[in-house]
Amino acid sequence: MAPVLTLQSTDFPRWYQEVVAKAELAENGPVRGTMVIRPYGYSIWERIQAEMDARIKACGAQNAYFPLFIPESYLRREAEHVEGFSPELAVVSHAGGRQLEEPLVVRPTSETVIGEFMAKWTQSYRDLPLLLNTWNNVVRWELRPRLFLRTTEFLWQEGHTAHATYDDARDYAHRILHEAYEDLMVNVLAIPVVVGRKTARERFAGAINTLACEAMMRDGKALQMGTSHELGQNFAKAFGIDYLSAAGQQETAWTTSWGTSTRMVGGLIMVHGDDNGLRLPPSLAPVQVVVMAIKADVVEAAHKLGADLRDAGSRVVVDDRSDVPFGRRAVDWELKGVPLRLELGSRDLAAGQVTLARRLSGGKEQVALAGIAETVLALLAREQQTMLDDARAARDARIADVATVADAVEACGQGWARLPWAAVREAGEAKLAQSAVTVRCLARTDGSVPDSDTEPDLVAYVGRSY
Repeated sequence: MAPVLTLQSTDFPRWYQEVVAKAELAENGPVRGTMVIRPYGYSIWERIQAEMDARIKACGAQNAYFPLFIPESYLRREAEHVEGFSPELAVVSHAGGRQLEEPLVVRPTSETVIGEFMAKWTQSYRDLPLLLNTWNNVVRWELRPRLFLRTTEFLWQEGHTAHATYDDARDYAHRILHEAYEDLMVNVLAIPVVVGRKTARERFAGAINTLACEAMMRDGKALQMGTSHELGQNFAKAFGIDYLSAAGQQETAWTTSWGTSTRMVGGLIMVHGDDNGLRLPPSLAPVQVVVMAIKADVVEAAHKLGADLRDAGSRVVVDDRSDVPFGRRAVDWELKGVPLRLELGSRDLAAGQVTLARRLSGGKEQVALAGIAETVLALLAREQQTMLDDARAARDARIADVATVADAVEACGQGWARLPWAAVREAGEAKLAQSAVTVRCLARTDGSVPDSDTEPDLVAYVGRSY
């Protein structure tokens, strides 16, 4: 039997495209670079969104919504911001059958429009901190689009906050990085991430500091999974986000912004997927268990089993299709990465057992129907931890400790390199860039996030990236 997918070792980019298509996650839209997210793919995004939204709210932020169109003059107010995004901007010059007096930009991010309203809503120190988040779509005109990873239009959340002091803004940017982003990626997506500080070269346009979560894909490349930015007072000065302090002085606020997107779905595919398709961590999987009725004579029993598992807290689908061969159904669920399959036949039912197939290991075993709910819940928890452990071990095995920039470039042919930041600096970054290698982030030797890139003994994680 021919393999369903191109092998990862043969052509990783083609494997990725085939998984996205055959697992029914997404396909290209009618406009170049746009994406249609299919129901199964969107159900994964909904799970990510719900988990992220809960964490953001636990950090005190509230959801709001802001317009898709931004007056071009707003972006001109922050010169660094315009310079950073201008090649990617989509601009509307005509609407309603006539030329607009002022062109409108389709939002590439919302700092400018949200800054305008933050200025209106911030009058006194009592109004701070102002903690906002918005779930929306943004447009950045991508030259080399790839589904989920880089698309002209994508979905994301973007948070924007204003604070009375630099320290409060800095602490909040770090809190989001760890309590919302890192926690979700590690404990729900089962993706180990290196958290650190971006270099000045890689920093978000207009920010004074950018913090990032970086993950390694199965081909050794890095994917930036989320960023949190300290914007200092740059945007606050441009948009007049001022407040009256407790001492009666007019002060300028300190702001942050932070975001994660549908790119996380691409990371999920490339960290956990194998030659048989997608593999979803149980905590995230929209369907944790599929109960498969082998023949029509066990359909009623299969639905009862599904209901029992659902009542116990599992997310379950019962597959009782009789017009699709059993083997084809099994392959489809493997492609979609469902953690567990319970295959029920008449002999199984008579023997008081069911065949349990594990997506992670690929193995099958007979388990008793008595106590099956407890068995399934325990196994889902173990599979979640195993996926994280396996991904961390695979990543760590492909991080090479080196001493020089030249050695780092060579090591990045297989994965990442880790070396002293003192051996890189600006000159080293320029040399790395010549080989399409970038500094993904800077971290302390204990793995914590530095407060400055001038701290002694920092290490740089470098690699090729998506």
